Amino acid sequence: MIHFVGAGPGAADLITLRGAEHLRTADAIVYAGSLVNPALLAYAKDGCRVYNSAEMTLEQVLDVLLAAEKAGQTAVRLHTGDPSLYGAVREQMDALKAQGAAYDVTPGVSSFCGAAAALNAEYTLPGVSQTVIITRLAGRTAVPEREALASLAEHGASMVLFLSAGMLPAVREALLQGAYTPDTPAALVYKATWPEQRVARCTVGTLAQLGEETGIHNTALILVGDFLGPDYERSKLYDPAFTTGFRQGEAT
Repeated sequence: MIHFVGAGPGAADLITLRGAEHLRTADAIVYAGSLVNPALLAYAKDGCRVYNSAEMTLEQVLDVLLAAEKAGQTAVRLHTGDPSLYGAVREQMDALKAQGAAYDVTPGVSSFCGAAAALNAEYTLPGVSQTVIITRLAGRTAVPEREALASLAEHGASMVLFLSAGMLPAVREALLQGAYTPDTPAALVYKATWPEQRVARCTVGTLAQLGEETGIHNTALILVGDFLGPDYERSKLYDPAFTTGFRQGEAT
């Protein structure tokens, strides 16, 4: 059996219970060495074969997974965060399916959740934003034209940018073409939940300057939106005057 496992945002104890159990029982682990906290490999049993996919091609990864599966062993493909976000997981699953190999997926806590926790933030504040856009700036890997950052910025929603911290001047300019202003709150979160986590708050207008001052240019998320500001409305769900299926609202 082959298990695709989300490693979580970084901290070794933020992997799911199921994910940790898969690591404990694996005969082979292929982990994303450029992104996954190596402390997670402490879950592996003695004799487990460990491979760093940062040094491998897709074909080499598949060879390891298929060899273990054909030998009746258990293999884990350990992805950073949740495999469904920027994990290049679909191409692996399709190739395994074509070979008739058995596999499943264990979700993980994404780094965008870890970043919000690091900032004590809530993406969906009443009266501020009820939408979260997860995207990236086009770089060596293109994005569909309809998903250009400047176009998505027109919504003014809460936004999280992956894989873009090395292009902060271009990020700033694209955001300013949309609904965001130079004063819109923003933040950089470097290695959210890792021991070396760093958090730096700024505005859209000072994003590039902050990157230079802090030296944060990779392994970081960019968070943008008024959800990082001080103003929001009280939740209706917990308002004494609001009736729900569990309690009657109080007359005012």
